[in-house]
Amino acid sequence: MPKRFLLESSVQTVEAAQAAARGGADRIELCADLSVGGLTPTAQLLQAVRAAIQIPIFSMIRPRAGNFVYSATELEQMKQAIAVAKDCGMNGMVLGILRKDHSVDVERTPELVEMAKPLPVTFHRAFDECSDLRRSLEDVVRTGAARILTSGGAKTALEGASQLRNLVEAAGDRIIVVPGAGISAQNIAEVARQTAAREFHSGLSSVLPYSCRDYARLEAEVAKLARQLANIL
Repeated sequence: MPKRFLLESSVQTVEAAQAAARGGADRIELCADLSVGGLTPTAQLLQAVRAAIQIPIFSMIRPRAGNFVYSATELEQMKQAIAVAKDCGMNGMVLGILRKDHSVDVERTPELVEMAKPLPVTFHRAFDECSDLRRSLEDVVRTGAARILTSGGAKTALEGASQLRNLVEAAGDRIIVVPGAGISAQNIAEVARQTAAREFHSGLSSVLPYSCRDYARLEAEVAKLARQLANIL
């Protein structure tokens, strides 16, 4: 019987990916430099993590820290990064492009979605910088992306739970809304209850610093998240 909920963990090292997988994560979001929200990982890291774990891996595609308004050169870098990630055996891509007016770039995002095919694309938390989330959901649907990672525009997913539920309901079966930001074992069940979402994203930054090398503790915290989801009736 398929699992009712899916847990995605964001990591930046091979050891962290292995710990998350052992703890029960269903999917990995692989990044470089999570301290700035995650950047494109190197080919070497992609290959090493792919060789180390069996669960699906989605690669972050983000050429730099800062805003999500990209130049033509940066767009080409993102396209090249998608090609590399596909060659390295990734299962999906995580990206986001905005216009200067804080709306979804519906002209250029589809180019990246098309290049990623047949792999799915998650539109990441650039979404939370949009001025109108409901309209932006429709824009992301138009791009062909499969998922939106969002806190509902709030600092944390729990704080944005009401908006997240609205987005989940508006999305229907057209796109998957994935709550993320500040999710831990202490609140994931409540986030699930309030949002009616089925997939959840946690980097556990509220519990462990990104630089933490205590992989046994990381495994334990992911296991707590997985157990909380498994125990929801």
